[in-house]
Formats: sequence, structure tokens, C-alpha cells
Amino acid sequence: MSPYTYEHPRPSVAVDIVIFHPHPDGLQVLLIQRDQEPFKGYWALPGGFVEMEESLEVAAQRELLEETGLSVLNFNQFRAYGDPGRDPRGRVISIAYLALLPKTADTSVKGADDASQAIWFPFKNLPSLAFDHDKILQDAHKTLLNSAALNK
Repeated sequence: MSPYTYEHPRPSVAVDIVIFHPHPDGLQVLLIQRDQEPFKGYWALPGGFVEMEESLEVAAQRELLEETGLSVLNFNQFRAYGDPGRDPRGRVISIAYLALLPKTADTSVKGADDASQAIWFPFKNLPSLAFDHDKILQDAHKTLLNSAALNK
């Protein structure tokens, strides 16, 4: 018998990671192109499902590294997303993380795992995004702006 037997249905838990980088031409954000359904070929935030024996932070670091080759150790959890229907595969609750890389950071990325590409996009010129990632990205931008205002 499985140790995970419950009477109630259980949602899956995922992480999504928003990575901003200041660029001379304006703020950039890291996106991946999905190599699997749903939304195959669409652009999305790096992220994925949390494994049973890992913390949320470890899952976020793992997914970012697997999909983009980028390692970021300092990011902050900024919001959870759990609207029914946000993922066509079933009930998925996502914990979103945010990081702002320093201007001098190595921003080399390469799509891997279930991402065919990883590219830095200008925040002011984004493609259509999969799932509810446009909302997550807009919320992350507001959080970043509020944080910058508080630090002045």
C-alpha cells in the first residue's frame, strides 16, 4: 500500500521562476520554449513540478538549472497561483520565485530538459506565454518595482 493514500483529491505542486536582468536596452526576463505538451512551442517561465522529497526552493533551483543551465541561489518566493484550470493537465498550484540578477552576472543560458530554447527577452516586448505566466510575470514586475521603491 502506498504511504500517500488520502480520501480527498490532491493537487500537484509546481514552481515557476521569474529571473530579471538589467540590460542597457531595458529590463530583460528569461523565458523557455516548451518542448512538450501542453503548450508545446509556446514560451513560458522556467519551472516544473516539485518532487515528493524536495523542498520548494530546491525544486526551483533544480528546474531553473535543468531547463536553462542557469544557477541562481538567491531568489525570493513572492506569490502562489492556484486558480482551477490554470493548467490543462489537472489541478496545479504553483509557487512563484523572483530574482534580479546583477548587471555583471553571467547570463549565458541554453534550453535543455523539456525546454527547446532558453532566451532573454526584453520585458517590453514579450511573446505570448503559456499557462497563466503572463499574470505571474506582471505580478513579479510589480513586486520588483515595489521592492526597488522601498530600497530607495
